[in-house]
Amino acid sequence: MLTTDMKRGSTELLILALLEDRPRHGYEIGKLIETRSGGQITFSIPALYPTLSRMEDRGWIDGKWVEKPNTRRRRFYGLTPAGRKVLAGQRRDWQAFVAAVSLVAGLKDA
Repeated sequence: MLTTDMKRGSTELLILALLEDRPRHGYEIGKLIETRSGGQITFSIPALYPTLSRMEDRGWIDGKWVEKPNTRRRRFYGLTPAGRKVLAGQRRDWQAFVAAVSLVAGLKDA
């Protein structure tokens, strides 16, 4: 498992990346992070909602309540044009950061 500090610094990037293709609800976002990371990154689902709310306040994502027959009402979050720009910038920043850490730490194939 990755440390809390490592997760804290990457949460927004992970959420934005998962919303790139289509809107998703909070539970799905949390489970996809866990699944796609092979269980290395996990979040308490309720802990994601303050981050989603902050991102929505910043205009990076847009949340809409959706009600379907025989299911609970869920809030689906989608990426806004501003969020796409932020995602592109964060991807560049993370790639540069990983490359620099790899150089300093002597990591290969990172």
